[in-house]
Order: sequence, then structure tokens, then C-alpha cells
Amino acid sequence: MANFSKSSFLVMFPILFLLSLMSRAISARDFSIVGYSPDDLTSIDNMIDLFETWMQKHSKIYKSIEEKLHRFEIFRDNLKHIDERNNMVSNYWLGLNEFADLSHEEFKKMYLGLKVQNEKRPNDESSKEFIYKDFVDLPKSVDWRKKGAVTDVKNQGSCGSCWAFSTVAAVEGINQIKTGNLTSLSEQELIDCDTKYNNGCNGGLMDYAFQFIVSQGGLHKEDDYPYLMEEGTCDEKRDESEVVTIDGYHDVPTNDEQSLLKALANQPVSVAIEASGRDFQFYKGGVFDGHCGTALDHGVAAVGYGSTKGLDYIIVKNSWGPKWGEKGFIRMKRNTGKAQGLCGINKMASFPIKNK
Repeated sequence: MANFSKSSFLVMFPILFLLSLMSRAISARDFSIVGYSPDDLTSIDNMIDLFETWMQKHSKIYKSIEEKLHRFEIFRDNLKHIDERNNMVSNYWLGLNEFADLSHEEFKKMYLGLKVQNEKRPNDESSKEFIYKDFVDLPKSVDWRKKGAVTDVKNQGSCGSCWAFSTVAAVEGINQIKTGNLTSLSEQELIDCDTKYNNGCNGGLMDYAFQFIVSQGGLHKEDDYPYLMEEGTCDEKRDESEVVTIDGYHDVPTNDEQSLLKALANQPVSVAIEASGRDFQFYKGGVFDGHCGTALDHGVAAVGYGSTKGLDYIIVKNSWGPKWGEKGFIRMKRNTGKAQGLCGINKMASFPIKNK
């Protein structure tokens, strides 16, 4: 096959691919930390084996051989990107994950969902003086996961509801800090009912969601209002169920990393980032310091910060499931020398207030 011309290969590949699929049995094998080995890149046969094993691992089923061929081509292109980047970067690495058969454009449409209008914040309680302004005993590191204030990583699926997950993570955090109870709360309630300014699976903003929770008198538990991965009808009959309340929210001063760390030393914080860079799709581990802009398009939750091997980072909880990144989390470099922070993480941070 190595002697084929490029044009001959393009003509023959679908036939060879189909014959190969028909003639082989899927063999179970272990994945490396990045999901592939150098041998997987040496031949089409090895790559088909890798694709089949990846499909089995992630329970992928395609409707037709044409769709499977199409997804394999995307998989090959993504694998090439992953391998090339891993040979270029040193502080983080990429790996094959469940998104490896999605083009980057498909991925962005399905998994991002922050809606920011001119990057202006609502004029309300957020304009109050920053309450952690005088906080001086800043710890060298904080990890709210170890303090019991972070629920398991959730999965928004192909619904652009990241804003709801970011909001809920921050509310879950402050509720645990104030009450001692870690309670998983309902993103679905925000998606279904918080529709004045937010748009369900078509995006939203955390500040508006905090406003909604205050105005409604609280948010229901996940168990009482479970996630559907799609927009549903607001169920107002759940009012009799127990809710978790907040008393308001504040914004962290814009483009002020020190203020973000002060807030983060006291509670988990909702943050907005630009997650549309291709490396974000396949992030597997390490301190991410890759290329990204500051056009905010994804809502996540900062749940700590620290340093390793001279690299300072912020711990971020994502909503793409536990198989993405470091069990659903990413460490993003801080102290970049840029006021907006890596991927704009310092631009639009906010946190709920709970007094009781």
C-alpha cells in the first residue's frame, strides 16, 4: 500500500477500509495515557485497529458504512493534530477522548454555550464593593475538592448549557461551605425555567442565573429535577421539594487575577473562558498554556489554584464528563503577565453570596 500514489489511495481507501473491517475481529487492548502509541501512526491497518478499539471503548455506533468512513477520516485528522501538538508542547498533553470523531467546528457548536453581550455585566447586586478586597492571608494553594465543596464532574452533553453547570457548581460550593452539606443541584431547572435572559441549550450567562435563583427563592436538588441533556418544560409543581438558597452574587473585578485568587481562596467561583481552541477539545493533562483567545464562549467553575514545577495554575471544573481532561478538570496556567489571563479567565468571574 505504501507504493500507491495519493490519487490511487484516495480511490481505493474506502474499499480497503471496508474489507479490513469485515476481516478483523476487534481486539481489546490497553490505551496509553494519550490513547495511542507510535505504532498506531505507522500504517492504515494500525489506524483502523485504533479506530475500532476507540469505538468499542466509547460505545460508538454509526448508522452506515458511509458515516463510519466519514468519522474515520475526522478521527485520522484529529489524531494527526494530537500527535503533532504533543511533539511541540511540554507543559500539557492531548489525548484521544470521546470527541475524537467530531470535527472542531462540530465540537464547538455542540459543547460551548456562553452568551455574552458586549461582555457587559448586568447592573445589579454585582456592582457592590468586592467583598474579599481586604482578604490578605492568601494561601499558597487551595483545592475545594479536598475540602468537600465540589460535586462529581457532570456532563452537559450536546446541549449548550455550560452556563448552568458553571452556576450550579458555584452554588453547590458556597452551600457546602456554609452548611456543611454537599448537595448536587439542578442544572435542568435553570435550563427550563430561567428563560428571561438565558436561552437553555442555546447559551446563557452565569450572572443572570444567579439572579434567577435569588428571585425564585432557591434551586432544587438534582435528584428532584434531573438533567435531560435537552430543553424541557419548566415544572413549577416541584415547589414543595427542598431548595438550596443564595442571598445574591458579586462580580470579581474585571481583569484582576489577584482578586480572582482572593475570591477563590474563600469559595468556588464561576468563570468564563474561551474554550474554542482545538487543543481544548483533546486536553488530557498537565498545566494548559496553549494558544487561546479571550472571546468568552464557555462557562466553567474555578475550584482551586496551586503550583507545580514552577508553573502556577487555576483548577477548573468542566462539564464535559469525567473522561475529558484530568477526570473532568483542567489546570490552566495563571501568572501569564496578561491582565485578562489565559483564555480570558480573569475577565468575567462571579460568585454567589450565602449569608445564613
